[in-house]
Amino acid sequence: MGLDERASGRMSALYPPLQPFASGHLDVGDHHRIWWEAAGNPEGKPALFLHGGPGGGYHPDHRRLFDPDHYMIVLFDQRGCGRSLPHGELQANTTQHLIHDIERLRESLDVKDWLVLGGSWGATLALAYAQKHRERVRAIVLRGVFTGRECEVNWLYKDGASRLYPDAWERFIAPISPAERHDLVGAYHRRLTGADIAMRMEAARAWCAWEAELLTLRPRPSATGATTSSELALARIESHYFINHSFLDEGQIIRDAHMLAGVPGVIVQGRFDMVTPAISAWELSQAWPDARLRIVPEAGHATSEPGILHALVEATDSLRGR
Repeated sequence: MGLDERASGRMSALYPPLQPFASGHLDVGDHHRIWWEAAGNPEGKPALFLHGGPGGGYHPDHRRLFDPDHYMIVLFDQRGCGRSLPHGELQANTTQHLIHDIERLRESLDVKDWLVLGGSWGATLALAYAQKHRERVRAIVLRGVFTGRECEVNWLYKDGASRLYPDAWERFIAPISPAERHDLVGAYHRRLTGADIAMRMEAARAWCAWEAELLTLRPRPSATGATTSSELALARIESHYFINHSFLDEGQIIRDAHMLAGVPGVIVQGRFDMVTPAISAWELSQAWPDARLRIVPEAGHATSEPGILHALVEATDSLRGR
């Protein structure tokens, strides 16, 4: 769930482009160094953006979801992706490691607390972080809620979206032998982590193409050309997390949503989101007393959908005074 982070389409809802005023690699231990940046107002209210995937990396346009005069905008590439090093690394790459990295980054920037915005997998990470470090989170904005539950992974990789996109599903399962199709995530993980480089690249391309088919309400041009290192990292890291149940207890995120009492939240959800259907956003909103659910009509999963963009910027604007 990381290709949704590739900005495209109409961007008029966003703030103007801006450059970071600080950036660099931060050593977070375990031989990992995460790439981070800060943009906007150095004296402003801190806001943290968490990208999707896991393994998707952030895009410069994600800076533009926040008022640059009001916010100090912090973004980072999670372990193994984007400009973080080592690229595509799976060792010491779990949800708990990422939560540790957020705290390490917060401390290094001398931030007391911040608004946290996350979409798709970024929503999972935002919620897991907030539930562990409640005192460090001032407000939360989510997009396309994913909570790491088995039913959500099964929707994508077993039975669900396959019924709505049977043609794309046929292409997705094609690289996997019939005997392995009962566990597609496991089968893909074996190929993505195997020694055969050609098989790795074929699997990464098919994995990312399936996800790309589901992102937007209206079809968009299919990607062409060779599989990129970013696609390989995304597919490897996503399959690594999903075979490990996102390194969370089953149902943990919604079970512990009561811990967010007092934290204001806005949940932005596309009505026709085929990657993370609206039921998870709905159930989260019922369990989190201070969250406001905004379902966007005529929108799918991607950040770049015009209605999603507008709702996200409106949400960060509405929380400026908190």
